[in-house]
Amino acid sequence: MTVKLSRRTTAIAAVAGAASIALLASGCAPTADAEDGGKVELTIATFNDFGYSDELLQEYMDEHPNITIVHNKAATSNDARANYFQKLGKEGLADIEAVEVDWFSEAMQYSDLLAEVPDSAKGRWLDWKEAAATDADGRLVGFGTDIGPQGVCYRSDLFAAAGLPTDRADVAALLDGDWDNFFDVADQYKAATGKPFIDSANSVLQGIVNQLETAYEEPDGTIVATENPDIADAYNTVVERAVPISAYAGQWSDDWFASMANGEFAAMLCPGWMHGVISGSAPEVAGWDIADVFPGGGGNWGGSYLTVPANGKHVEEALAFADWLTAPEQQVKAFENAGTFPSQVDAYEDEDLTGFTNEYFNGAPTGEIGISRAEAVTVATFKGPKFFQFHDALQNAVTRVFDGVEDQKTSWNTWVTEVSAF
Repeated sequence: MTVKLSRRTTAIAAVAGAASIALLASGCAPTADAEDGGKVELTIATFNDFGYSDELLQEYMDEHPNITIVHNKAATSNDARANYFQKLGKEGLADIEAVEVDWFSEAMQYSDLLAEVPDSAKGRWLDWKEAAATDADGRLVGFGTDIGPQGVCYRSDLFAAAGLPTDRADVAALLDGDWDNFFDVADQYKAATGKPFIDSANSVLQGIVNQLETAYEEPDGTIVATENPDIADAYNTVVERAVPISAYAGQWSDDWFASMANGEFAAMLCPGWMHGVISGSAPEVAGWDIADVFPGGGGNWGGSYLTVPANGKHVEEALAFADWLTAPEQQVKAFENAGTFPSQVDAYEDEDLTGFTNEYFNGAPTGEIGISRAEAVTVATFKGPKFFQFHDALQNAVTRVFDGVEDQKTSWNTWVTEVSAF
């Protein structure tokens, strides 16, 4: 099946400010809420682009005419996190709240404040995806949405101008190998063009850290952030080799979005959810393609869960809706809408996924590539409750070097001082 992702998949709206989309249904149903004639208004809060289009949400409301869905989008994952922990266990959260994987373990500290996933839904996710959402009492409290198996998105026209191969199989062969090989190709591109090769240095940091078994915390709670040699190596590698070939320190700025169209860089480390970001930001650019490869083997970046606060107004209805949204059929539809790759095992047998190609990316078989990249992932990095804080601070350290505010050693020492307070 060939599908061209529409511009609704752009994540520009995700940084333009919080958006609230209210979808109203008509019709009657047996009384579910005596105070409102059987009508129930369900709120769901997400961020970025989960692929939950108006049409997809309308499907559920058509099947449940007593349900009205209000979809709220936070401007960023950081904003969603701040709101989540400020209100969890109190009042003010949506009936369904999305949680990003980088701060999901932080949420798991409060699993008793979350409703349990129905038994009928258990066992349908990848093992590691479900295990991460199961607390010490054996309660599954998160509905897995997407995962982020990574390939490399690249501008074939810019590769050609630099004398590099452009066919996606040839590009995969060119970039196959370790990170040093990736940086060598990047250096070659920069020497030929005088331009950065990749979009951001911190995306490289994310890619490297997500290939480590242990990052900042041990499973027993021991903090190893500043003593972990792998983290020191990751930081030094990014500063020494990624900063010089990157257009930006980080992602999600207005300039970063615009540069996908203006050719400021030639490649991006690319989980499936990034496909919609690119196509939405550079709809008229014909050169983007995707290679089935990732430096150092496989890597997973991102993915989220849906959680249901236990003190919500409509817990039973929210659990049913979250169950439906994360079922294999809806995960495939969300992938078609925004490139959010399914975490449901049964979805990998769905012909709508295996046969999915993306017209925008030169007809790339993104369904097959996603499955291949998912199978290449061999490590699920342990992300303890403070992973988000440690990693955000390390990204800031890279940014200081990129911006020339501090040198490599000074910025590392600043990070060490900062994280000691965590």
